[in-house]
Amino acid sequence: MPATAPSGVPLSRGAGAPAPGRRSRAGGSGPRREGRTEPRRVGGLSFLTRLLLVALALAGAVVLSLAVGSRTLPPAEIWDALLRGGDGTTAQVIREMRLPRTLVGLLAGAALGVAGAVLQGLTRNPIAEPGILGLAQGASAAVVIAIAFLGVQTLLGWIWFAFAGAGVAAVAVYAIASRGRGGASPVKLALAGAAINALLASLIAGVLTTRSATLDQFRFWQIGSLTGRDAEVLARLWPFLVIGLILVLASSRGLDALALGEDVARGLGRNVAAVRICGGLGAAVLTGTAVAAAGPIAFVGLAVPHLARALSGPSHRRLLPLAALLGPVVLLVADVVGRIVLPPSEVPAGVMTALIGVPFLIALVRRSGVGS
Repeated sequence: MPATAPSGVPLSRGAGAPAPGRRSRAGGSGPRREGRTEPRRVGGLSFLTRLLLVALALAGAVVLSLAVGSRTLPPAEIWDALLRGGDGTTAQVIREMRLPRTLVGLLAGAALGVAGAVLQGLTRNPIAEPGILGLAQGASAAVVIAIAFLGVQTLLGWIWFAFAGAGVAAVAVYAIASRGRGGASPVKLALAGAAINALLASLIAGVLTTRSATLDQFRFWQIGSLTGRDAEVLARLWPFLVIGLILVLASSRGLDALALGEDVARGLGRNVAAVRICGGLGAAVLTGTAVAAAGPIAFVGLAVPHLARALSGPSHRRLLPLAALLGPVVLLVADVVGRIVLPPSEVPAGVMTALIGVPFLIALVRRSGVGS
């Protein structure tokens, strides 16, 4: 006779019970294999398909950036100038003006998109982005000081001050937020970022109101634009883009764990402080790179992570590559629209990203396309 519990129920398995450690055919409660919890498909399309579609959109944005301007060029002339070494005026315009401008847009857009995704993951705050957390304002303050007090007059000279300013602002925000109980929690990071942002904005306003010559120079950089950027800017900044991407990719698994909460992340064996330092340092490097290259361009770091998340799901291993592709798409399209909307003048890309992107982001939120 089989053994029975005190209630008289046999302890042996019933006829329909699954074997221990095995999952029933109906999707029972057996143990799941680690790494199978993420869906392979989002919205009916596989991730690789969505990644390919975004890559095609980026290729189209690059072609538009090379072709559209004061004079629209056919693809055949672009091909000839880039690959066959044409010698005419058109070839010079493409190689010396439009190609560097496009490449800087690729660099800045990728950096802002990835930095915004990392900052939203670190703070678990859907509105976190480089501007809100004070990094872009730190770069702006450093450029103002360089112009007003150090006599720096060139874009290449401003680059290093912008880079240093973003880094100092990032360190200050983290140092303030990490004081007291609980360390650098999401709420404390947001509050520290807002405080640093306000302080630096006041510093910039104070300098600009007392030095009109500084205002004349700074206002063209502050708006954010790809105009006038050349190959030398790209050559000096691309190593920092690579360093920043390596840092944030190294913290991607930790960001996935941190999204479940700090206690859960620690329970999964993650060093929360190390994830924040590595991811935050990478985001600061990327922000400094983008701001140094194109100025403090708004909206890209805020909206692109939401767009990428709607396509990739919550996993940062998928989110970050999509953000790196979508960021340049948004920035290059905004730059192209800015060239043609008010001819013969150009509207800076930093203005167009807000004019084009904010209504689109509102529509996306209203349709619940952004996950909670």
